[in-house]
Amino acid sequence: MFGVPVRGMIVIGVLGVAGVMYAVNGGKPMGSDTSPGICKITVTADILNVRSGPGDMQPIVSTMPRDAVADAQGRVENGYRMLSDRRWVSQSFTALTSDSTCK
Repeated sequence: MFGVPVRGMIVIGVLGVAGVMYAVNGGKPMGSDTSPGICKITVTADILNVRSGPGDMQPIVSTMPRDAVADAQGRVENGYRMLSDRRWVSQSFTALTSDSTCK
């Protein structure tokens, strides 16, 4: 076709599709984490235990007072939300801040 071998046309097609996908994704490689968003929690209990893992039987590593705000992850297991420093708090005693985009 037009003097270009079939293999060359396939390569051109693949590169063209990849270029379009790159442009549609805002210049970021496909599959890259575009933005985890903001995930922050506010403590609603008088004192909240911070644990080393997602469960009541996990060791308490620290505590947080009422109205404390902490960076968190979107990850929730067994009713516990992971904080940004890989510690865990009971989701029952926290609320997402108004600017949080996680669930």
